[in-house]
Formats: sequence, structure tokens, C-alpha cells
Amino acid sequence: MVDNSGRVEAEHRLAASEAELRRVTDAVPMLISYVDRDHVYRLANAQYEEWLGVAPEAMIGKPVREVLGDTVYQDRRPSFDRALAGESFIAQTVFPHRDGRPRRAEFRYVPHTAADGSIPGIYVLGIDVEERAEREAELGISNGRFRTAMDAVHGVLWTNSPDGRMIGEQPGWATLTGQSIDEYQNFGWADAIHPDDVASTIKAWTAAVLSKSMFVFEHRVRRHCGTWRTFAVRGLPILDEAGEVLEWVGVHTDITHQRAAEAALRDQAEALARQVRHRERAEDQLRQLNETLEARVIREIDERRQAEAKLAQSQKMETVGKLTGGVAHDFNNLLQVVSGNLQLLGKNLEGNERAERWVANAMAGVTRGSKLAAQLLAFGRRQALEPKVVNVTRFVRGMDDMLRRAIGEGVEIETVVGGGLWNTFIDPAQIENALLNLAINARDAMEGQGKLTIELGNAHLDDSYAQGHDEVEAGQYVMLAVSDTGTGMSAEIIEKVFEPFFSTKGEGKGSGLGLSMVYGFVKQSGGHVKIYSEVGEGTTIKLYLPRAMESEDVEVVADASPISGGSETVLVVEDDDEVRGTVVELLTDLGYSVLKAVDAASALNVVESGVPIDILFTDVVMPGTLKSPELARKAKERLPDLAVLFTSGYTENSIVHGGKLDAGLDLLSKPYTREALARKFRQVLANRQRAGSPAAKAARDARIDADRRLDTLARRTVLLVEDDALIRANTAEMLQGSGFVVVDAASAEDAMTALQTVPIDALVTDVNLPGVSGPDFARTARTLRPGVGIVFATGDTASVADETDAIMLEKPYGLDALAAAVLASLGETALAEPLTATVADRVPEAD
Repeated sequence: MVDNSGRVEAEHRLAASEAELRRVTDAVPMLISYVDRDHVYRLANAQYEEWLGVAPEAMIGKPVREVLGDTVYQDRRPSFDRALAGESFIAQTVFPHRDGRPRRAEFRYVPHTAADGSIPGIYVLGIDVEERAEREAELGISNGRFRTAMDAVHGVLWTNSPDGRMIGEQPGWATLTGQSIDEYQNFGWADAIHPDDVASTIKAWTAAVLSKSMFVFEHRVRRHCGTWRTFAVRGLPILDEAGEVLEWVGVHTDITHQRAAEAALRDQAEALARQVRHRERAEDQLRQLNETLEARVIREIDERRQAEAKLAQSQKMETVGKLTGGVAHDFNNLLQVVSGNLQLLGKNLEGNERAERWVANAMAGVTRGSKLAAQLLAFGRRQALEPKVVNVTRFVRGMDDMLRRAIGEGVEIETVVGGGLWNTFIDPAQIENALLNLAINARDAMEGQGKLTIELGNAHLDDSYAQGHDEVEAGQYVMLAVSDTGTGMSAEIIEKVFEPFFSTKGEGKGSGLGLSMVYGFVKQSGGHVKIYSEVGEGTTIKLYLPRAMESEDVEVVADASPISGGSETVLVVEDDDEVRGTVVELLTDLGYSVLKAVDAASALNVVESGVPIDILFTDVVMPGTLKSPELARKAKERLPDLAVLFTSGYTENSIVHGGKLDAGLDLLSKPYTREALARKFRQVLANRQRAGSPAAKAARDARIDADRRLDTLARRTVLLVEDDALIRANTAEMLQGSGFVVVDAASAEDAMTALQTVPIDALVTDVNLPGVSGPDFARTARTLRPGVGIVFATGDTASVADETDAIMLEKPYGLDALAAAVLASLGETALAEPLTATVADRVPEAD
């Protein structure tokens, strides 16, 4: 018995190694084989089957002649012999392919040198180079074609470096000028340019290199024989993906003969012109010129008149719009004062029927005045629209009963709705008002008897239509048409029908603002209005409303429940004393705690004082540099949970852009009733509560719990002065988390205003500040407020070592050290430890 375990294990390892080698070579996208000294295949990978259609296993042990055929073998045999002689080399040959069309391949022959120095066989590695060879052939053809074309146009090709220097060999330039490579290198090529053209050439070339733009020029070049020829030069930069120049490629084209021919042609033309320039021809040309000029003058005068008329109309509408906006603002403020006081008065007159009737009549007048102001704003395109994605079909059908009551039984109503009606982006309330206005005007035109047709359909206004009408954009629209069988209108009336206060009705029967309101609303919404009418044939008014691609918005049912007030704190910001007084009375009557301010700057001081505020109720249009939207933004930064409600009778462009109320904002238009005020407040406050995240609610609960445990320490106000924005924000957050009210500033100059207007208990300041330094500002603070505590928060404590009456807080500092330093500056060191312990107990998410 003989133990052959080692041999068996070695055989297994060899078999595994061969299998691994087989898998590796099969995965390589190239031909791999091993041929022994007898030209017999001992190894072949799977790629041979792709090429020859022969399985690699069928090739093993077979001579190359048998596998490839005698012709191919005889072609490759010299290569085998060279490799078996010990030479490693690359050769390109035509190799048979299974599709019957031989392909060009590149083979690498590598000798296999054994340990004893013998060469038992060779490795043969092959790749398909058919496509590369074809591309090289095509490139050669292209280069030849390009050279031929250059020769045909007498062109010389050259290349330059990105900075405009001629680098390396330039055979075309050398042939043209006779310069050697050393002579034309860098900017030596300029020596071949005519002396009179050198300066202008270099200037133009430098400008093109700096701007990375096309270089187009013309100058004279000295040929190798010494003659001067005129050349047209064109150079282009080749840019990389980053827009940087890789190199310049240009062409010099000989245009000497072309310029000579042009000069000769000019001379001939001038001679011919002198011969034919006789009197009769001149008179005829002059007559034709006069006729053409007269027609042009008439046409240009007509175009100018039309342009002036459009400009005058536009300026008039803009002026009236601004006027109506200003009037509406003041008028709505007056109506708000009257309305608010009437409602407050009405509560104290309950049971007195006569007085209640008088108040009701007065309120009806307020309503009519409010409607008139709304019509003025609509005409001036200054109303605050709240557009929604709606399908107008539903609104028109829902208004059927209202329309029948408004126009009477003598008018027949027909509604025609096209199939597949698109949605439109429009203010639902305004489109209802517009349709009602059009229906009432149609009724009056038919004198109560006739047929009213309401038509809805999809429409597309093309470019040609848009070019022929002012303020119209080509695109898709939803068309709402109202037609009547009334008396119709003449062309003169149609031109004026949309002007404000113009009416065809008798005196006292209309305000003349109905169609103006419709026109202004549609234009403000991005739509178009077209009117068709003939005397005795009736009128059709078409409203083109912009199409919306989104799905229809969900309609919200108005809340009809009894109104309720609240106990929250309201900050009222209103510059009109009477309006402010009325609003404060209404809100107080509803149970709210009310703070008031006359402008945005005063309101911001109230916010920064630390007084708890639940909702900011501010007018939009107010005097002063700080505007209401900016006030709201700053207030939200300091009080993230603050609700904001704007009010105005005229918004200018503060919170309304493109005719639409800015997203995420709430607006209560003046004048408003006590009921509308109460409902809007509860809606805005409810939205604020829904918007609160669980983390934010947990943070609020944690702060409330911490405040209860800190009731032994009254809230103190800290003035924080730090020029680094990140440090200032972080420190302010830590101080607020410790129960302090924080007023922060980036410099001593900014902090001086707060020091003079807000009661400050402690000052936390950096030492090195822009402008007035921290120690100098601290001394000023002590002068103005002798009892204020001083804390220097700095990394340079040595510079304030002499400030013995101040607390030193070295950066970086933590929450506990900061709170303890402030309390120590106030002389309340006994509370420092309980305070920091209480703060540490707070919920982490609260910070």
C-alpha cells in the first residue's frame, strides 16, 4: 500500500487552478490561447467560439492547421516561430470569423519561458480591431479631403496654444513664409506680417484670445519668395467642458486675386455710373423716391398715431388705477371706522327696534360703499385675488337660480357647455361676480325680454391672434361667453365700454363700473376679454380665462356656526388712529387681550420686548421704512409660533404679486364686519395650532414646565452684543432656554438703541467689537443704567483684567457657565446652581 493523498490533493488543486484560469480567460473580452512547440492548441477561451463557431473544448489537442485551415495557418506560422524563438511582439492580421467575413485582428505573441530556460509554448492574445481600422481609414480619407480643400482655396492651416503662441511644428506656415521652426515659435510669426499691419493684428489677436471668441482679420503676409500677399484670417478656440481654451485652430486664405478683382469691379461700376447718370434718369428716380417717401411718411404717421393712442390709453388707465387704489385705501379705512362703531353700537341697542333699524340701514350703506371700492380696485387691477383651480361649469350651473332671480322671468336662459372642459386658475368669487354683472347688463340691454346664452368651451389663441391684440399671450384658455338679443352697440361705444364710469344706461341707473370691473379682473388674472356687437343684432362678450393643468381644488364650505372670540394676546398694528381704536374695541369685545402699535417699527419693539403674543394683526400699507411683510418676517423669526393676519383696503404690491395673494399669507380685506373678524381670527389661530409639530409641542410643554420651576426667579432681560452671527444666535438660544428675555445686536452702535428704549437687567458683550469696543460700551451702559450686570464673553480675558466689577466668561462656554455668569453679574449666585439644574432637566428637543 502507498499513501498517495498528497498527489491526489495536488491534482485537485491543479484542477481547481485550471478551472479558475478557465473562468478568468472566458470572462476576458479577447481571444486567449496557448500553443505548444508542435503548434497544437493546449488552451483556448470561450471567445474563440464567438469568432470561429468552434467550442474551446473541441480545439484542445488539435493542431492550428486543422482548426484554422491551411491558408490562415501558413500566414500565422512565421509568427509562431518568432515567438517560440523567444521574441515577444504584436502583429496585425486578417482572422476568419463565423459570419463568413474575415475581420482584422491584432495579436500579441508572448513566449512561455520555463524554469530551465526552455520555451515549451507561447501565449497568443487577440483583439478585434476591425472598427478601429475602419475609423482610421475614414480619418485618413477625411484628412486627405481637408488637405485637398485647403489647397483648393489657397488656405494654410495653423494651430496656437491657449495663450496665442505658435508652438511646435507648423508645416503649412513654414511653407508659406519660409520661416524656420525657431523663427516662428511663440510670437515669431509676427515677423512675417507686413510692418503696417503688425500692430493692428496683434491688438485684434490679443482681444480674441482674452475673450475666447472667434478671430476674424485681414492682413498682408510675406511669402517665402519675398512677395506680399493679402490673406483673410479666421481662427476659432477649441474649448473644454469647463469653457477653457485647449488650443486655437486657424486658417490663412489667400484673397489677393479676390481683392484685386473687387477693386477692378468697383472702378468699372463707378465708370458705368458716371456714364448713365443723365438728367432724365435722375428725374425719374427722384419722382419714384418722392412717391415712396410720401407713402412711407403716411404709414409712419399712422403707426405713430396708433402708438400714441395706445400709450395715452395705457397711461390713462394706469393713472386712474393708481387714483382708485389710493381712494379705495382711504375710503375703506373710513368704512372700517363706520362699520366697526356701528356694530359696537348695535350691541348696546338690542331691544330698541327703531335704533336697530337705523343701524341696519347704515350698515347697508357701508356694504354698498365697500362694493363700490371693490369695483374701483378691480378696474385698477389692484384687488387681492385668491385664485383656485376650478372648473367653471360647476359655478355656472350653481348660479342658475341666482341668475334667474336677478334677470327676471322675461329672459330665457340657455347654457351651452362644451365637452371635456379644462380647469382654469381663477378667483371663484370674482368670476361669479363677473358673470352676474354680464347677465344684468344683458338684461338691461334686452329691456327685460329676450334670450340670454351662456357658453363654455375650450379655446386656443394662436400667435397671430396674440400679435393683433394688446396684452394677450398665445396659449390655451377656457372661454366663457355671454350673448344677448338686445339692442347691440356701435363701434364708437364699444371703444369706450370698458372705461370706468362710462354707461349707456340712463342717469341714476348704473355706476358705469360693472364692465370695467369685469375687464380689470380678467386682465389681472392673465386672461383676455373680447366683445362682439352690432346695432340691432345683440352683443356677445367672451372672457378667455387661463387654463390650469392641475386638478380642481376642493371647495371649502363656509363656517355657519355662531361666532366666538378668544383669550389670546393680539398685537394690532395700524397707523390710522380711528381705525386702530375701532379694531381694539372690537377685539376687546371678543375677549382678546390687545396690544397696539402705530407703525411697524413700534410693533417690532413690542415683539422684541418679550411680551407673549399669539397673533399679529397688521395693516399692509403703512408709513415708515419698515414695511408690514418685513415686520411679519422678523416677528416670526423671534416668535416662531406667532400667527400673522394682514388687513387692508388696498395692498399695493406688498403681499400681492401678479394680481395674486402671496402663498401662505392670510388677508382680511377692509371693511370687515365683527363676524368676519371673529371667524378669520379663529381660522388663523386654528391653522397655527395644526401646523405645530409634535416636537414643537413637546418643546413648548417642556418650556412651560421649566418656567414653573423657575418661578422663584423673575424673568430678566439680557442685552447680547456679539459681532459673529453664529455665536450670537447660539448664545441667544442658550439664554432664552435658561428663561431670560434676549435682545441681541451685532455692534455697540446697534445695541445703544435697545439700551435706551428697553429695560435691560444684564449686558453680555464681546470685548473686540467693530466700532465701539465692549468695555467702552459697558461703561456707557453703567452710566445709563447703574444697576445693570456686566458679563464679558471673550477669549481674550487678559485685555479686560482691570474690569473688576464685571464677570469674565471665557470662550468657549456652555449653557451652565453662561447662565451662572449672568446670574452672578446680577448678584444672584445663590440661584445659579438651581437654575442650571432646572435647565438641564428640560427636554432636549426643546432647544
